[in-house]
Amino acid sequence: MSFVRADVVLARLNPNQGAEIGKIRPVVVLTATPLIAAGLPVVMVVPLTTQFWPELAALRVEIPPRERLLKTSYVVLEQTRSIDKNRIQSDVITRLTQPELTEIESKLKLMLGFA
Repeated sequence: MSFVRADVVLARLNPNQGAEIGKIRPVVVLTATPLIAAGLPVVMVVPLTTQFWPELAALRVEIPPRERLLKTSYVVLEQTRSIDKNRIQSDVITRLTQPELTEIESKLKLMLGFA
């Protein structure tokens, strides 16, 4: 399997604990492509969900359906995490556009207090 930053792939997020998001679900790869290519064994990902909660809109980025992403999905920024590459279960489903990736980066910076 080959993937780069901004790709959406399926990942096995179980076992999860407490409020952690689980299941096999689409995730956006956030790790820089050169680090992936260099063989870094883990990647930073942010999961997608099809559920939208208006009270959490500030922590969501909408991703419309395209290619193999069949439903409107939302990036769940508060669930960003590192996973071992062995958790990746599929080839690329789709790739985010630069505006989508920029919106994720901006909201993630705000969430982490980097902005």
